[in-house]
Formats: sequence, C-alpha cells, structure tokens
Amino acid sequence: MIIVLYVAAGLIMAVGSLFFAWRNREFRKFLAGAFFVSSGSLFYLFVAEVSVPLLGTDFVETPLVSGGRSVVHFILFLVCLYFGFIRQPKT
Repeated sequence: MIIVLYVAAGLIMAVGSLFFAWRNREFRKFLAGAFFVSSGSLFYLFVAEVSVPLLGTDFVETPLVSGGRSVVHFILFLVCLYFGFIRQPKT
C-alpha cells in the first residue's frame, strides 16, 4: 500500500512541476537549482557508497541507483538551466 502512495505522490508532483515549468520561467530557474543540488547529493551518495533505505518499506536504494539518478538529475539541471536562464523568451 505504501508503494502505491509513493507512486501516486510522485506522479502528482511530476505533473504539477511540469505544468508550472511549462508556464513560468522563474519556476524553471528554481528547478535548475533544485536539480543541481539533488544531482550533487546523489553523486556524493554514489561516491561514498551509501545505501539509502526508502521510508516505510523494505526497499534500499543502492549506490548504483543513486549514481544513475544523479546523471538524470544533472541532465534535467542542464535542460532547466538552458530554458530558465540562457534562452530568451519569445515576445
């Protein structure tokens, strides 16, 4: 049951973030910073070989999963950086 709640919360947050990012340049700037910090902390967990348990479940996120997530978050950081800071909005 807890996994279903995690998936539902993740989908709701993802759809909400995409909606606001599509419409608001300032939100894309915020997401760029958030993805940068997230990719750095996930990369640290990968390098330090720290396993992270998922709250309320028996699942454990391995360092390899943290490394993969850090790459994805860094790519999302670059996308948000481009569309939030570098590319000028069309008038």
